[in-house]
Amino acid sequence: MKLTLFDLDHTLLPIDSDYAWGQFTTAIGWTDPVEFAHKNDAFYRQYQAGTLDVHDYVRFAIDAVRRRGAAESLAAHDRFMKDVVRENLKAEALALVAQHRRAGDEVLIVTATNEFVTRPIADAFGVKDLIAIELERGPDGWFNGEIRGVPSFRDGKVTRVAQWLAARQLDWADVDSTFYSDSINDLPLMEKVRRPIATNPDARLRALASERGWRILDLFHPS
Repeated sequence: MKLTLFDLDHTLLPIDSDYAWGQFTTAIGWTDPVEFAHKNDAFYRQYQAGTLDVHDYVRFAIDAVRRRGAAESLAAHDRFMKDVVRENLKAEALALVAQHRRAGDEVLIVTATNEFVTRPIADAFGVKDLIAIELERGPDGWFNGEIRGVPSFRDGKVTRVAQWLAARQLDWADVDSTFYSDSINDLPLMEKVRRPIATNPDARLRALASERGWRILDLFHPS
């Protein structure tokens, strides 16, 4: 099997979808603009630095969705897709995904952003298989703010892809694997695959990719 894995934010999208969703919920009046921006920016700096506590972040990021409930949240996400995501579906990224699909690859998006934000975005790329942070649901059937299972973050991405393979009675040795990512946070998965491709890489990943002779792909200029 030829297995092609894509990170999402700043790899296929020139934005961070989780961060953009937070800004969107503030714009529609769901969160206090000053307080939310302060916390959101702090978490984003931690992510970039590789020090993020993903459980703390997900509780924060999903809080407005948890409080608003399913109907209002899903309607808001439809607006988010139209107003924010669509203009960031770049031709270069869509073509790259389509190229791998035409070649017969199994294509997955593997992201540390939660499933609520990313499932419609994966659909927009035509990617059925999404590995994202899965969210627990409470007695009311809606998200309760906690993570379900292993978060697909840092070395958790390796675990989650291994689980995906095991469910298909496969192992890493059975696949010719490629992974596109922009972030040093994804180093564990980049070291696991046969073909790591540093895509729109951050400074730390660019330096490491140059040192190790990994391919560097500047797909577009990230926002």
